[in-house]
Amino acid sequence: MTTERFQEMIKEGLPLEGAEMIEFMREQSDRSRRVQMRLNTEYHTPEEVRQLMSEIVGYEVDETFRMFPPFYTDFGRNTHLGKNVFINSCCQFQDQGGVYIGDGCLIGHSVVMATLNHDFDPEKRQNLTHAPIRLGVNVWVGAHATILAGVTIGDGAIIAAGAVVTKDVPSREIWGGVPAKKLRAI
Repeated sequence: MTTERFQEMIKEGLPLEGAEMIEFMREQSDRSRRVQMRLNTEYHTPEEVRQLMSEIVGYEVDETFRMFPPFYTDFGRNTHLGKNVFINSCCQFQDQGGVYIGDGCLIGHSVVMATLNHDFDPEKRQNLTHAPIRLGVNVWVGAHATILAGVTIGDGAIIAAGAVVTKDVPSREIWGGVPAKKLRAI
C-alpha cells in the first residue's frame, strides 16, 4: 500500500478494511507521531513549525501557514491546507478520510476533525467507514468544536465554540450547539 493508492481508495469511497490496510494505517500513524513528538515537545520558530507540518502532511505547506503547537493527527497525509490558514493549539485531526481547509481559515483551540467511523454492526466493528471534511474559504471554527465525517462548511461560516457539527453548514451562517444548528446568518 502506498499513500497515493490509499488516497485513491478514499476518493473512490472504498472501505478501510483488511490486514494490509490496518498495517498501512498503523505504519503511517507511527511515522506521523514521530514528527509530532518533535513538533510538540520544544519551541520552534514559525518557519520550523511549517517545515515540521510539511513533513506530517507530505507536501510543502504555504509560507502563510501558522500554527501554535501542540498538534495531533493519527495519519497526516490526507490533510490539505490552503493559504493563510491558522491552527491554534491542541487540535486533533483524524484525517484518513480527508481534511480540506480552505484559504483564510481560522481553527480554534482543541478543535477535533473526525473523518472516520466504525461499523455499527458489532461483528464488523473493526471495519472503518470514512468521509471527508471540507472547510471553505475564510471559515472560523471556535475552540473545542468537533466536526464529523462528511461535513462541508461553506465560505465565511462560523462554527461556535463547543459545537458538534454533524451536517453541512451553508456559507455565511453561524452554527452552534450539540448537535450544531443555525444560530443566524452573517
